[in-house]
Amino acid sequence: MTTSAPAPVPAVRVVTIVFNPGPELDTFVDSLATATTAAVELVIVDNGAEPEVTDRVAARSGARVIRTGENHGYGGGANLGAADADQDWLVVANPDVIWRPGSLDTLLRAAERIPAAGSLGPALLNEDGTVYPSARELPSLTQGAGHAVLGKVWPGNPWTRAYHRRQESLGAERPAGWLSGACLLLRRSAFDAVGGFDTSYFMFFEDVDLGERLGRAGWANVYLPTAEVVHVGGVSWKARPSRMISAHHASAKQYLHRRYHRWYQWPVRMAVSLGLGLRETLELRAAR
Repeated sequence: MTTSAPAPVPAVRVVTIVFNPGPELDTFVDSLATATTAAVELVIVDNGAEPEVTDRVAARSGARVIRTGENHGYGGGANLGAADADQDWLVVANPDVIWRPGSLDTLLRAAERIPAAGSLGPALLNEDGTVYPSARELPSLTQGAGHAVLGKVWPGNPWTRAYHRRQESLGAERPAGWLSGACLLLRRSAFDAVGGFDTSYFMFFEDVDLGERLGRAGWANVYLPTAEVVHVGGVSWKARPSRMISAHHASAKQYLHRRYHRWYQWPVRMAVSLGLGLRETLELRAAR
């Protein structure tokens, strides 16, 4: 009895966006080498002002560096890295991702198998091996807004409990409203068709917005737990979290105000603004 060989894996451009990186970039590149048998073009978009690590890693790995000259944020950097790609597939990933062996091949083969998929996301593992809920539904009027506003201030609120219950079915391949931008495989034609990431989001919620726009354009966002990566998380800002806390709340407000933009939804927008303002104040106080 003979078994057929796996289908050939297509070429892919991998874009990672860095800001004064450390040793996590070495780990990213080394693990990427085990993640796929495909021909990979690695593009490092450098939003920072300290080029030494980026240049050293690029020199040893053959990566191309795009020096932005200023911090364009995550979505803006990703768009710059993808701008002239001619591959069918794009990966956008944080540099603090550690690829499990074969994980990118698994994503690429699934993308070939599911022609409606505009984006595919792996299981994101925390450093302790637990699964981070990276495949989520788009916010509903009450549940999503209630969780966004009250999740940190009042963790036991009914909207947050209901929101988490909706994320519990993470063990199977399934469509999602949006996938975490920490590690995304994107069909380039779909990404180009919706205009890439919305650069008005400096950091955070650019992935929620992209997933929503892909869905509206008829593409599926597919969660694929058979592909696994480890996400260390927050490497570039853990020591100085205040700016990222404020950026997260600004993006949450922007997204929710856009989603609930109709005139009769002004009470929702008012509640969002007040709730997020309170949550930001409390988180900044705790960070100090």
